[in-house]
Amino acid sequence: MITKRSQVFTPNAIARVVIGWVAVVIMAATQHLLTPPVPGATLILVLAGVVAIIMVCSFGVVTQAEQLARRMGDPYGSLVLTISIVLIEVILISAVMLGPGDHTTIGRDSVMAVSMIIMNLVIGVAVFIATRKHGPLGHNHTGTASYSGMLLILLALAFVLPAQLGHQGTYPPAVAITVAVGTLLTYAYFLYRQMFHQPDDFAETDPISIAASRGGGATDAGDVRQPIGEIFRAHRKEILLRILLLVITVIPVIILAQHMAALLDDGLGRTSLPIELAGVLIAAIVFLPETITALRAGLAGEMQRVINLCHGALVSTVSFTIPAVLLIGLATGQTVVLAESAVNIVLLAVTMFVTVTNFLAPKLTVMHALPHLMLFVVYVLMLLS
Repeated sequence: MITKRSQVFTPNAIARVVIGWVAVVIMAATQHLLTPPVPGATLILVLAGVVAIIMVCSFGVVTQAEQLARRMGDPYGSLVLTISIVLIEVILISAVMLGPGDHTTIGRDSVMAVSMIIMNLVIGVAVFIATRKHGPLGHNHTGTASYSGMLLILLALAFVLPAQLGHQGTYPPAVAITVAVGTLLTYAYFLYRQMFHQPDDFAETDPISIAASRGGGATDAGDVRQPIGEIFRAHRKEILLRILLLVITVIPVIILAQHMAALLDDGLGRTSLPIELAGVLIAAIVFLPETITALRAGLAGEMQRVINLCHGALVSTVSFTIPAVLLIGLATGQTVVLAESAVNIVLLAVTMFVTVTNFLAPKLTVMHALPHLMLFVVYVLMLLS
């Protein structure tokens, strides 16, 4: 069936786009009125309004992501959402680095926050609700192991190795270039294999998950996966329109989240709460569409899609963000500090150990969700302490 343009650009979809972009324009036009210190009542009202608009736009992004996933199948549907969000976020981080001010730890802080949120909070909640509703669920071990291998090396290069070099947490120029270029090339080849040679390694394997990914239809062991090239040729117009709509809906989410950063810094600066908490809240807002999509996939029982969204999001985030800040730092002469604190390195190491151990299990259960949730609670407590 051919999807018409009006079926993609529905009144609800257009309304979400308009609301998001109008909010972006209003925030830009009133920026001078929101210079710290903002009156308390005004600060609360603006933050509440921005969060509400971000939620409205996020559900629009989720709608398009789910439609793309149904049309294209995984991992393609998840990749479109993940890479769109990550690339826009990297562009904004790059713009901040190229602007005035000192931003030595922006890359480290953003990736660390995303790591803890995605790998512990989102994974923990998604696995919990999926297995509570559907019982033990299997996943594709080959694809999951591929993500784990990528994350182990990427996170070690990003946060652990710089702390051991004796350069105040930075990479020397030659090493920085090698790490940046090597990371980008490694991810490019990983993406190439994932999309064109090994897509079945990232597809659902559990019967419940397969049925959910096909809209609840019956499964057939003899079904053959349709090549992505054939799907794209048959539905080129719909796929491109939905990708376009997804991107123009997600951009306001990320721009508004950046505006929130200054407001949160202002608000937290008046309390005894650590200013680093703002980075965690911003990371959670930026990845809200991905989080909602992952939780909905968990409710449906699509365990491999949860993994593709969460593990894939972190692989993409590290692969784009770290090279971007390193190369911009080299080009502009800015210091880029990547080395994490001893506490955060321990939390990252335990997170990856728990991830690798849990996802070796033949089937995931509620018990596998609990360590991830506990780790996130500990991370927040360490921030507050």
